[in-house]
Amino acid sequence: MSISETTTRPAALDAVGVSVAYGDDVVVHSADLELRPGRITALVGPNGSGKSTLLRSLARLQPARSGSVLLTDAEGRPGPASDLSTKDFARRVALLTQSRPTPGGLSVRDVVEFGRYPHRGRWGRHDPEGRAAVDRALELTGVTAFAERGVDELSGGQLQRAWLASCLAQQTGVLLLDEPTTYLDLRYQVELLDLVRDLADEGGIAVGVVLHDLDQAAALADDLVVLRDGRVVTAGRPADVLTTELLTEVWGIRVEVDVDPFSGHVRTRAVGRHHARPGLVAGAA
Repeated sequence: MSISETTTRPAALDAVGVSVAYGDDVVVHSADLELRPGRITALVGPNGSGKSTLLRSLARLQPARSGSVLLTDAEGRPGPASDLSTKDFARRVALLTQSRPTPGGLSVRDVVEFGRYPHRGRWGRHDPEGRAAVDRALELTGVTAFAERGVDELSGGQLQRAWLASCLAQQTGVLLLDEPTTYLDLRYQVELLDLVRDLADEGGIAVGVVLHDLDQAAALADDLVVLRDGRVVTAGRPADVLTTELLTEVWGIRVEVDVDPFSGHVRTRAVGRHHARPGLVAGAA
């Protein structure tokens, strides 16, 4: 099955000087972020650093107090995402949130079909490509075997994959993922991240993903954006961004960094009081 069939056309999504607030509390400060076709950008940072809020702002679920979100048009020209209708935007950008409801009385296929709503005509009709898109999304996420099962019968990991399938059925050029490995066991974490890599490499999708696991982020992403206290601290290639000095400063705990000899990717290890080598003080740079 062709990964390239999961997207309608390449797209790019940018945050330019975006600030986001809840009431008077500014939680994201003048953030810049670029998501490009065929590249994966991972947002990392401590809890409360603004990662998920920035992603939701890119998805138009959380309005920006200032700055702008730009989305490329069919000719590759950037324009304000706010100028698009809800349906037009949803044809270009899909978001997998951290938590979604478990709708009773619906099958897995019903949930995946939700992703086709921006492609349907008036009254939810006329979607000739819908069936094939849903079947493709079910297969890519490994949920075809229980497509007719009720979603209230699923495990947390199975439900997470069903909602990801719904995003893939949406066939967008930009995919935003907020902690997509939540609820997944080790096997399905690896398979999901492999699929995300394939979506970028073979489908040309621009991916923005929030991850807590720094090693997963280093292995998956082309670019990392590190946030702390709602501000972008640094951005760049994983090998350049993930340093002992930076991670120790941002997370407030000693984080050692080396290279995995098997994969060649950067790997990290947080050093607690009971894991430090003799003479190494946790939190020391």
